[in-house]
Amino acid sequence: MGRSGLVLTSSRIKSAYAIAIATDVVQFALGPFGWTFADEILDVIALIATTRLLGFHPLLLPTFIIEVVPVLDVLPTWTGCVALVVAMRKKQSSSMPRDDDHSVTIDVKPSSVR
Repeated sequence: MGRSGLVLTSSRIKSAYAIAIATDVVQFALGPFGWTFADEILDVIALIATTRLLGFHPLLLPTFIIEVVPVLDVLPTWTGCVALVVAMRKKQSSSMPRDDDHSVTIDVKPSSVR
């Protein structure tokens, strides 16, 4: 569990990748100039959906801003961002101690009972 309180499950990760890849493919198909506000609407949807699936991460904001720039929006920025966020979340969760760690040592001293 990360700071966002979300647990990264394989279904969350797969869904985030699916949204990112679909957004990048549609934006590439629309071309660098796209339809009026279609790219921006897709970016807002991708930002909200990936944030709900993976939790907020600061890398999502520059990705959202880069997508506003014509020509750069055809790059697979959402897919790259999701890959980075997932890798960073996994690294962060592996370095954090787990709550269900049962390796607690209990020190017991023998005593006499009368």
